[in-house]
Amino acid sequence: MNHPAIRKGAVAVITGAGVGIGYAIARRVASEGMNVVLFDRDAGALDVATKTLLNDFPDVRLLALKGDVTSESDLHRLYEKSCEFGEVSLLVNNAAIIKGAGPWDGMSKWRTLMDINFWSVLTLQQLFVETMFSQSGAAAIVNLGSKEGITTRPGNAAYSLSKAAVKVLTEQLAHELREKVGDRISAHLLIPGYTFTPMNFPGMAQDSQKPDSPWTADQVADRLIEGMAEGDFYIFCEDNESNWELDQRRMQWSADDMIQNRPALSRWHKDYADKFAAYVSDVADK
Repeated sequence: MNHPAIRKGAVAVITGAGVGIGYAIARRVASEGMNVVLFDRDAGALDVATKTLLNDFPDVRLLALKGDVTSESDLHRLYEKSCEFGEVSLLVNNAAIIKGAGPWDGMSKWRTLMDINFWSVLTLQQLFVETMFSQSGAAAIVNLGSKEGITTRPGNAAYSLSKAAVKVLTEQLAHELREKVGDRISAHLLIPGYTFTPMNFPGMAQDSQKPDSPWTADQVADRLIEGMAEGDFYIFCEDNESNWELDQRRMQWSADDMIQNRPALSRWHKDYADKFAAYVSDVADK
């Protein structure tokens, strides 16, 4: 049985829905009979996505809105049009970019990434939560996290920071919702692994051959629905290189940096390379 927010006739609002994980989630919830609002800044991708979904799910109502999550007026328009479209039971904050900045790079790069990856999430939460309170039915908010927001690997500080911020924001949201309305409105953090999407494979086409390592976006969407049905808050996705046991060891090692007073990001520190390799040796090849 699905999470009660995933129900026929209710509305799902998905940002970054033209391609990748956002589009896969749109397909998945449309297959459950939900009406879908697709929001994306790429008009071409949005048009293709909408036409394909209408062809595959002719009984589902779709609303395609071109807009930019960095525009507050566009986000307000998304909110207003979505509420006019029907009862919104699912909000998926998926839109994100990966190209960010290092610790001392210019502020413009930081602001662009944070506007997309974090501030848009917070803005849409603020807009939709009060409406969800006023509705009688169950609802859910799903925010897209990342394993890089948990282990914060070096090389892309702005992206890791943005996803760490989304993690904390969603944890706080889940707690406050539980305190206020019990389980009627829930929050979930979807944590993809390595996924075959345009974010990870720029220039990929519809007929591009998927490498062996990543999951498909459809697998991530399926895991989301399964995790929500189980009542999971942290909805982890594996891939074909990193199994669940290896992910757990990586997270535990990162947490133990503080507890054991090791250097920051010791997993990538040359003096700890052999220790970390030994720590994961029994699960890395499963």
